[in-house]
Amino acid sequence: MAPKQPRVERDDLDYERLRLEHQTHEKRLEELNKKAWLTPEEELEAKQLKKLKLRLKDQMEQLRRSGA
Repeated sequence: MAPKQPRVERDDLDYERLRLEHQTHEKRLEELNKKAWLTPEEELEAKQLKKLKLRLKDQMEQLRRSGA
């Protein structure tokens, strides 16, 4: 019989999902920042990504505090 896997808390899964999403946005922002100039659409995308990252970071902090 295989050993049982430890049960992962829902908050842990939520935190990991948020962290991965934040990381994805960060990578895209890095790509945009490497460009010499941005199109108006890319400038808008960069602004939206920054806002999304902040929101995700706030959500991650909220989960961290609720689990403490």
